[in-house]
Amino acid sequence: MKKILYILLLLPFLSFAQTKKPNIIIILADDLGWGDVGYHGSTIKTPNIDKLSKDGVILNRFYAAPICSPTRAGLLIGRYPNRVGIRETTIPPWSDFGLDTEEVTLPDVLTQAGYTNRAIIGKWHLGHNTLQYHPMRRGFTHFYGHLNGAIDYFTHKREGEVDWHNDYEPSKDKGYSTNLLSDEAVKCIKQYSKESAPFFMYLAYNAPHGPLQAPDEDLIQNGFDPAKGRFSGTEGGDESAESGNLGHGNTPKQTYAAMVTNLDKGIGRVLKTLKDQKIDDNTLILFMSDNGAAGNGAVNSHGELRGYKFEEWEGGVRVPAIVKWPSAGLVGGKQIEQVMGYIDVLPTFKAIAGVTAPSKLPLDGINMWPVLSGKTSHIDRQFYLGHGAIIDGDWKLIKDLGIKKMRMTDGDVLSHIPPDYSEKENLRTSNPEMYKKLLKEVAPYEAIEAKEEILSKGPKKGFKAPKDWKITKEK
Repeated sequence: MKKILYILLLLPFLSFAQTKKPNIIIILADDLGWGDVGYHGSTIKTPNIDKLSKDGVILNRFYAAPICSPTRAGLLIGRYPNRVGIRETTIPPWSDFGLDTEEVTLPDVLTQAGYTNRAIIGKWHLGHNTLQYHPMRRGFTHFYGHLNGAIDYFTHKREGEVDWHNDYEPSKDKGYSTNLLSDEAVKCIKQYSKESAPFFMYLAYNAPHGPLQAPDEDLIQNGFDPAKGRFSGTEGGDESAESGNLGHGNTPKQTYAAMVTNLDKGIGRVLKTLKDQKIDDNTLILFMSDNGAAGNGAVNSHGELRGYKFEEWEGGVRVPAIVKWPSAGLVGGKQIEQVMGYIDVLPTFKAIAGVTAPSKLPLDGINMWPVLSGKTSHIDRQFYLGHGAIIDGDWKLIKDLGIKKMRMTDGDVLSHIPPDYSEKENLRTSNPEMYKKLLKEVAPYEAIEAKEEILSKGPKKGFKAPKDWKITKEK
């Protein structure tokens, strides 16, 4: 009788424990290719990412936009980025463009659910000219990192000025940027874990995006021999480095591998800190890349896939992705084949956080928790990849829009994925009805017109970056 009474008294507390909102961490890698992680067969050792894939659920058909700023926009607003004029390019340093301030962001949504600490640590790349675009005006309570893309990893400079910040102020912190971001993430986790409210962290690494630079200890781990000298010049996407050949290995490929090694170590430190603070069980982690491998394979890998960054082939838009949340019953080692992606993050996390208020603007993303949790085996959906490309189930269409970057020689391409992950066979002629169906489906997405598109607002010539990239203008 006493035992029964004890259980009855304990039930309310057990219920609370089971429904307690998770801490949420998004770990975003920059330009990490499908074939650059160990669990996809990479020659680069990524033990911490591989462990995450074993402890969590592999999202085998997770899609991003084919380039950085569009993915970061869609991730935060749950809507296709062409709705806000961020379609084919990133926001350049000399632009006054930014993410539309009418958009509701993921940290805005989580504010409604009691997430009092909402940090962005790393690369913003969604507007830097006026304060209205600053991340702390877009729902975040803390910002540590850089506003632009492609900064020098050691000097933190872009266009001759240091782009490194702590909240609204320039930061003078010295060190390799990936290490500094990992340090800040660890510090924040330790701080936030002491509070009763759940926290949200968007850890947006700039690695392994160029310029190609790595600490010597990671270069040595990847076979660096000082006697052979360091590579020089802009080979391998090194054009934005402002510190000469600092951080170069013997070759660009070796340097890239060392950058991934350092990134993996940082992720390992984050995972260890969660465990040390005894909050790893109820922390929801999403790991993903912002697009596919950059370049032509000289330094990175798209694995079995076709294409690279900037392209809507699988190698440009299908990215490594893992989700982990032990207390919710996500079984480690499982692999999900459901088509999903970056625009689904906001609606999924919104549902998990228990926010029931309708969205201010219609979302393109779908709540994927029913599939992740196993309550639903599959959701039929279309997924627009941008620039004339769309997925409907296992069928994929890429329209030939005359873009040389796509290297299309036979017009529109219709593929069936799986089994043709490499998109070698064009099924357009043999499946005319499906081809017509997807042409009709992609048309409304292609017709979307934003109020304003990203423009360089004039050539780079004559541009002078603001001192320490400090934002002072309101509008």
